[in-house]
Amino acid sequence: MSSKEKIQEEVDVLEQETRKYEIVLHNDDVNTFDFVIESLISVCEHTAEQAEQCTILVHYKGKCTVKTGEYDFLKPRCTKLLSLGLSAEIV
Repeated sequence: MSSKEKIQEEVDVLEQETRKYEIVLHNDDVNTFDFVIESLISVCEHTAEQAEQCTILVHYKGKCTVKTGEYDFLKPRCTKLLSLGLSAEIV
């Protein structure tokens, strides 16, 4: 194996280890804009403006990425969003 191949292999491993995941919030016909905004501020540490923009995107586009990071960082946040009755998943 050449040194270039070895370096590429190391880069591939590092990229896998630091892979970023996303919490995707999906639109529903149940929750109000205000409730979704409050939930994003509380659970995802959004500013009011970020939360409002995400809520509008979810409403008109059907879904929106609301948080990115490592899986272990996102899992409890996604679980909390689900427990609040929102439709979210980690991808």
